[in-house]
Amino acid sequence: MRVVITGHKLPGRDCGGYRNVHVGLQVGSRPEGLVPGDAAEAHWEAEVRVVELDDERDFRGHAVHGKRGERFLYLTWGEYDGHEFAMFRRAKLMLADVPRADEVHADVDLTDDHGLPCCARLHDPVIRWTATV
Repeated sequence: MRVVITGHKLPGRDCGGYRNVHVGLQVGSRPEGLVPGDAAEAHWEAEVRVVELDDERDFRGHAVHGKRGERFLYLTWGEYDGHEFAMFRRAKLMLADVPRADEVHADVDLTDDHGLPCCARLHDPVIRWTATV
């Protein structure tokens, strides 16, 4: 399954006491596809293998994190100086919420009500999943 993530409403480069804020899709322990916090939009793609186990979906892939039954993709926030990324916050996109399809899209609002980068588990209306037929 291909997961396409589009982020909207980024918080800016400076927010919550952090400077030069960037966000990326976490693959393993590192961010990929870093986008500056003042961009108009962010875009990432991940390949996720869906496995049927005991009448339940499970997920595998380089960008997949978490234990069985609680798998997710991370969007990781950090300060980036052009060389080093210092993570300070992450958001979870729960794969159990993904519709069954070969390709799914996630539209994500990336700033919370306090003007800070969204973190923790993201749910509707902050994240909206759609399947591509």
